[in-house]
Amino acid sequence: MTIGHVSLRTATAGDVMSIAAVMRASLQSFGRGVYNDRQIASALTFVTRPDVQLIDDGTYFVAVADDGIAGCGGWSRRRKVHSGSAVSGDDAALLDPSSEPARIRAMFVLPAYARRGIGQGILRHSEERAIEEGFRRFQLVALRSAGTIYETAGYRSIAEAPITLEDGVVLECTLMEKSIDS
Repeated sequence: MTIGHVSLRTATAGDVMSIAAVMRASLQSFGRGVYNDRQIASALTFVTRPDVQLIDDGTYFVAVADDGIAGCGGWSRRRKVHSGSAVSGDDAALLDPSSEPARIRAMFVLPAYARRGIGQGILRHSEERAIEEGFRRFQLVALRSAGTIYETAGYRSIAEAPITLEDGVVLECTLMEKSIDS
């Protein structure tokens, strides 16, 4: 799949370092407008860690431009709702597509590639793959720095969803959901 001049492919284990770099650059740039220095420093430590389970599941994608990764993101058929190192006991449990929403996860774009449709393209591709597996609803925890990308794609806010990181720092986030009409 292509998004303008960018090609989209399934992420591999060899992409982990580049994905982490995209996550860090994105958070450092876009996070500055909504999070304080302490929140950004904590998020850089605990949030910007690629989830290898998504890569192993084949549900995480990278947008490649100029021989490098310009953006990343994906979806999950598992319970975990957000990126990072925090875990709970049932994070790896599989969701039931007939009654539970797929999780949209870890969407990041390099600042130099912002506002070119890369995030929207990855989001659409992720939704399409989840629909192929029977999911009709999608849920995500949005960093406040995500702006309106999710609202533009039809997601609605359903609750505040602050994330307490391992060092006690709280990131204000929003739980959002989208349903596909049958």
